[in-house]
Amino acid sequence: MSELHKFIFEGLPVRGMLVRLTDSWRQVLQRRAASNDAFPAPVRALMGEMAAAGSLMQANIKFNGALVLQVFGDGPVKLAVAEVQNDLSFRVTAKVVGDVAPDAQVEALLNVHGKGRCAITLDPKDRFPGQQPYQGVVSLHGDRREPLQKISEVLEHYMLQSEQLDTRLILAANDEVAAGLLIQRLPVEGAGNLGRSNEDEIGVNEAYNRISLLASTLTREELLTLDADTLLRRLFWEETLRRFPPLVGDDGPRFACTCSRGRVGRMLIGLGRPEVDDIVVEQGRAEIGCDFCGAQYHFDAVDVGELFTPTPQQAPGSQSIN
Repeated sequence: MSELHKFIFEGLPVRGMLVRLTDSWRQVLQRRAASNDAFPAPVRALMGEMAAAGSLMQANIKFNGALVLQVFGDGPVKLAVAEVQNDLSFRVTAKVVGDVAPDAQVEALLNVHGKGRCAITLDPKDRFPGQQPYQGVVSLHGDRREPLQKISEVLEHYMLQSEQLDTRLILAANDEVAAGLLIQRLPVEGAGNLGRSNEDEIGVNEAYNRISLLASTLTREELLTLDADTLLRRLFWEETLRRFPPLVGDDGPRFACTCSRGRVGRMLIGLGRPEVDDIVVEQGRAEIGCDFCGAQYHFDAVDVGELFTPTPQQAPGSQSIN
């Protein structure tokens, strides 16, 4: 079962989280395969790493709304999106527009001509009137304009720029597991914070640097195969960890898609009757697939007629849009 573990290092300004998406991640891939829309292996790995990273970031900030992680650019992958709700339910997708090399990394997937970007959007669940989602955007380059090859490097760079907090993020995904380890320096509190800012501690906190170095020894194979207890014990056996109850099941990360026939129907209504009728005449029906879960929604001429007929005028037994 998918799980997320939180922990802190006793007496040190360092916290950590570990996520393992297992059944939920396989469900995502199985749905795409069932709709004959499977992604190339490097894209599947990117999506899995983004799902793991989004889960860690959402759990880290405890935001009451959706955290949306997007990478987009000018390569064969036009867009990849991971959306994680405040209850840790997630969905993920990508739009592939060209051939993907078997060993492609971030630069070859999204940043071929240097125009790739990463955006993190926080969309509040209950917006105030006029309130807009918060969004931060960074390029897919490091401080020296070098192209970054891993989504973990992109997100570390983002966290350093946006939060002024050192962050180590290790991600890995295959067709069975999507996993991630996050280590982050906490802001200095109490008297130690007088006359200094978080920025003053960037790169110089000895406790964080030591633990970050230990985390960096974690291999992809270990991250994908070891259970949480074994992994944390192997990495930090000399440190004193305070671990919190794991988040699993209904409290943990899990796949969930918010698409529905009703939402698709409202989208068709937004297109207008003439355009939808043209689609039905040309194709026999309007067929809409969900980019996130692969679900297919079909609307024939009768369905379309009901869409554009006010509910009180519909014949008994007609399907209304909820």
